[in-house]
Amino acid sequence: MLTEQRRRLILDVLKRDGRAVAGELARLWEVSEDTIRRDMRDMAAAGLLKRVHGGALPIAAPLPDLSARRGLATEEKQRLAAAAVRLISPGQVVFLDGGTTTAEIVRQIPLDMALTVVTHAPTIAAELERHRDIKVVLIGGRIYRHSMVAVGPTALAAIEQIRPDVFFLGATAAHPAEGLTTGDFEEAAIKRRVLERSLASYCPLTSEKLDTVSPFGIVPITQPTGLIVVSDIDPVVLDGYRAKGAHLVLA
Repeated sequence: MLTEQRRRLILDVLKRDGRAVAGELARLWEVSEDTIRRDMRDMAAAGLLKRVHGGALPIAAPLPDLSARRGLATEEKQRLAAAAVRLISPGQVVFLDGGTTTAEIVRQIPLDMALTVVTHAPTIAAELERHRDIKVVLIGGRIYRHSMVAVGPTALAAIEQIRPDVFFLGATAAHPAEGLTTGDFEEAAIKRRVLERSLASYCPLTSEKLDTVSPFGIVPITQPTGLIVVSDIDPVVLDGYRAKGAHLVLA
């Protein structure tokens, strides 16, 4: 089998199974395990996959910027947001992460629900303009433009003074073994600290984020109170998360 054939097949395996084990592929294709490991190493250097002990995992596709993401997977995000709103009670302190799914959560919060919403995303704060019964606390800091959220020591210092009742966390990728991940180191640190300080935390995940990995870890898959996913995802995919101990909230 030619090198390019093997590498295309490795990508096919990652897409189908969500992982590729070097030893298994070597036996299946009757080549040395060193050959498969070399393929995976070169593919990782080219940004095609993530190398892990014994094999490889798929990498989350690069996300477009916030304005471009607003029109993606809208119906699925609406379902996720509706499930998220059902987890909110009047009078709570709710921390909302940045992102288009979180913006959809804001749109579905009843206009007469009294809450305190804390966010480090100015775009999310602006979405709350019509909610007259919601007190808005906006955390400042250096803006990470891709997600339009505040990051850095100023944001972290403010987060240390807050104990949210519930946190809706955004992630760019989720994997049973690698956990929740995102594309920026500082943004990951902010998400992790808010989660640690929150009484409950939920991560809404559109289907294309499942079984993928981004460069920077947030938390293990079991650390949030729950992962919100739509109910018509392949049950085999969801079983991998349940097997690791994650609690799934079906939308």
